[in-house]
Amino acid sequence: MSVQVTYDENGKMSISLPECSCGCEHHVPDRDIYVGTNLLEKVPDYIAAKGLGTNCVLVADDTTWRVAGKRVYDALTRQNYTVVPCVIHREGEMLPDDLSCGEVLLSITRDTQFLISVGSGTVTDTTRINAERTGLPFVAVGTAPSMDGYTSAVAPLLHRGVKIQRPAVCPQIIVCDLAVMATAPLPMIASGVGDVLGKYIALTDWKLGKLINDEPCCPVCLELVGNALDALMNNAPEIAAKSEKGMKILTEALLLAGVTIMIIDNTRAVASIEHNIAQYWEMIMVQQGIKPPMHGASVGVATLLVWPLFTRFAHEDLSGLDIECLVANRISREKRERWMLHAYGEEGGRQIMRENPGDFLTDEEHRRRISRICENMEEIRALIAQMPPVDKVREVMKILGAEMTPQEENIPADLLNRSMHCGKDYRTRYTLFKTLDECGLLDEYLADYPYPFE
Repeated sequence: MSVQVTYDENGKMSISLPECSCGCEHHVPDRDIYVGTNLLEKVPDYIAAKGLGTNCVLVADDTTWRVAGKRVYDALTRQNYTVVPCVIHREGEMLPDDLSCGEVLLSITRDTQFLISVGSGTVTDTTRINAERTGLPFVAVGTAPSMDGYTSAVAPLLHRGVKIQRPAVCPQIIVCDLAVMATAPLPMIASGVGDVLGKYIALTDWKLGKLINDEPCCPVCLELVGNALDALMNNAPEIAAKSEKGMKILTEALLLAGVTIMIIDNTRAVASIEHNIAQYWEMIMVQQGIKPPMHGASVGVATLLVWPLFTRFAHEDLSGLDIECLVANRISREKRERWMLHAYGEEGGRQIMRENPGDFLTDEEHRRRISRICENMEEIRALIAQMPPVDKVREVMKILGAEMTPQEENIPADLLNRSMHCGKDYRTRYTLFKTLDECGLLDEYLADYPYPFE
């Protein structure tokens, strides 16, 4: 099986996907993705070729307007497009919250034919959810290789302070000008690298879900993300130097990771426990009025935090597990509900439980999972052995000057400890942390992150 990625003379990406019978429902990517230099002035031509219309709302924040938004606005108006600029002003950083989403919505009129986002994660996701709710197509112009969400059809948002994931739409056109991407500060580039490196955990958890729960697992998506990881790991100095080659490698890695979301219509290939923990930090810190770290930077740190648990489990001997004892002593429904409300708050906890009823295991399901884990320990060890040595991952992060510890990100100790225990509860998606919990090992593995709860 081989995935082919090529570009034409205009920088338009083509992805050739082999046939796949993995059991996932597949969608062939049909979006126009441009990667190259001197692309901003060509945005009107890309839009005309797609036939999206001539009347739009352009969404940016103060920074992205200066970096690229004004140039895109000027290019469009020179070709007689009607453009309503929606530049979101904030004293601090813009968040993808109710207020930002509302500002974009109120900028849309009956004459609006499409939307344009000029920015990275927050601007793109705020535009994305409005495109989905209004049924309008949208164009994404990237300004930083800091996250993998440009090609996503899922919008991570903050609703009343709770981190939520909402189905949305992928842009019809994505434009990543490498010269613009290179203007991003190195911490934003390191954030993009952290977001990609987290895929090692996501891929391993996905394979684990297939092994334990017969979950469909797409080899095409595994290859796309695996190739992106390989290219990044082999070119960290180029990325740190912000060379054209380095920016193309990182940008392509992020785009291809996002393409998997487009193919299978979910984030299974790109997000697991490492994202759950990072998103929990962001949610709680925003609720407390504390500026959270960049998303990808948090994913990178969370990846380093959870990696040792995978390595340790590969050497675990489960021959002494007493399945009936584990089932009998599983957390009760009443206590788990109290735990969820404690960890995620009244509104957030109830929302997560409502959307993830499968996390309340029956006795039969608990027995089945433990038995399957024990029966497949050799295969589990083999999956974990496919991960590179964590020291290689640390070395790449060092080259980028990335944050490596929760302390560097100013994550309070209580929040860190709680997140390590409740990250598994954010969604039903199977992870090694659920394996450890179901085998009665999680508290032992998290002894360095004590968080007693009665």
